[in-house]
Amino acid sequence: MGDNGLPLISRAEHFRARTAIVDCEGAYSYDDLLGASSRIAAALLAGRQNLEDLKEERVAFLVAPGFPWVAVQWGIWRAGGIAVPLPLNTPVAELEYYVNDTQASTLIHDSSNESIAAAVSAACGIHAYAYRDMLSRAPGKHPEIASHRRAMILYTSGTTSRPKGVVTTHANITAQIESLIKAWEWSADDRIVLCLPLHHVHGIINVVSCALWSGAVCEMLPRFDANAVWELIAGERLTLFMAVPTIYVKLIAAWEAASPERRAALSKAAANLRLMVSGSAALPVSTLERWKEITGHTLLERYGMTEIGMAISNLYRGTRVPGSVGRPLPGVEVRLTDESGQDVRAGAPGEIEVRGPNVFLEYWRKPEATREAFRDGWFRTGDTAIVENGVYRILGRTNIDILKTGGHKVSALEIEETLREHTAIAECAVVGVPDAEWGERVAVAVVLCDGNVIELEELRAWCKQRLAAHKVPTRLLVLEALPRNAMGKVTKPAVVKLFRH
Repeated sequence: MGDNGLPLISRAEHFRARTAIVDCEGAYSYDDLLGASSRIAAALLAGRQNLEDLKEERVAFLVAPGFPWVAVQWGIWRAGGIAVPLPLNTPVAELEYYVNDTQASTLIHDSSNESIAAAVSAACGIHAYAYRDMLSRAPGKHPEIASHRRAMILYTSGTTSRPKGVVTTHANITAQIESLIKAWEWSADDRIVLCLPLHHVHGIINVVSCALWSGAVCEMLPRFDANAVWELIAGERLTLFMAVPTIYVKLIAAWEAASPERRAALSKAAANLRLMVSGSAALPVSTLERWKEITGHTLLERYGMTEIGMAISNLYRGTRVPGSVGRPLPGVEVRLTDESGQDVRAGAPGEIEVRGPNVFLEYWRKPEATREAFRDGWFRTGDTAIVENGVYRILGRTNIDILKTGGHKVSALEIEETLREHTAIAECAVVGVPDAEWGERVAVAVVLCDGNVIELEELRAWCKQRLAAHKVPTRLLVLEALPRNAMGKVTKPAVVKLFRH
């Protein structure tokens, strides 16, 4: 078979006998992975002569997390195609959009997604292939694939329009992996569990690709289950764990629901992991502190996005600042700019711009959007941050979380973090509401903890005091009638509004 110039796959040749993946069907070696991906590539290349490759044909795949998912991704790459991993449990119309937008020629599916894949392929007029059938092909030689070639298309969330396809090359992916390998000190002795979806860089790059680059073991769950994750942690074989804040909240709830003896055992096992990471969304300080109480770990927060992989990270060895995302990763340049593109003064907020080999190539078939995303070679992330003592702290999305009220810029995330300090508040969300006088009013939706009630005047006074302490000079007013119990107290959920005055 031989390798075909792809670093991630070439490295697997050195780990052939080692376990690569463990899923619900069993354990698979790196040799198994090389063999299966070679068969997938051979099936995709059927009928082509003289090592002709797919020439960047897009190949979509709808496969549950596990060994088959990786074998398909690697097979597409080894055949010279562009991998388009599709999200599971997604409406057919949305999947059709991804397939049609990428102009995919083929859709690969596993048995659990056969019916939905059939509907999508029929609607889009493309070939659908079952993973198990493709494995019947004999493995063979594969074409050489240059590092500058396009490798993958992932779709952004599309908050203001239809999702855009983010195109990364093999060189981009290699740079993203190598940066994290160095920063987080991955090795072949590591073992990690995947409980994240595999249509985002968090799961694809940070977990699966970093593990397989290192010769480590990746245990892959078909979906997140708090008790299943705790069971794996309790097995005391994992060395790393990575998740989003919501998962940590659910793990905390599962731990709290366990018996005292079970809690003690879980905490002891979790403390033995060498690294735990949180990302993809802002991590509430209260969640960070509670996780540290349970496990002894200060979660390592980092910053990244589909277009750049990871760009900023707290230190693996060193002090981690709660509420911050740390410093630029190896090989990544970061700067903060104002609206005119000039570097901001020290200590002032600015838009994060990133430059480096990790940055994506283009938005698929959207040259104008691609041009607008860059300024003088720097990618404009659309996120606002501030640097304090050399450490970056994210203030939020520039056009969503940064509220302009009364001539001032206010971070919705900072207000939310302040409100969560109240013992009766379980969760809250802050948004800006257009206002003729102030530009924007600051609106807050508050969910109280179970069994809690709170007097509105008490909430007003507390918010005024705490926000002033955080240098957010606002006062609280009632916009509309709030849910109340028979005693006249505000109950869950309560909706209030903050006004700058």
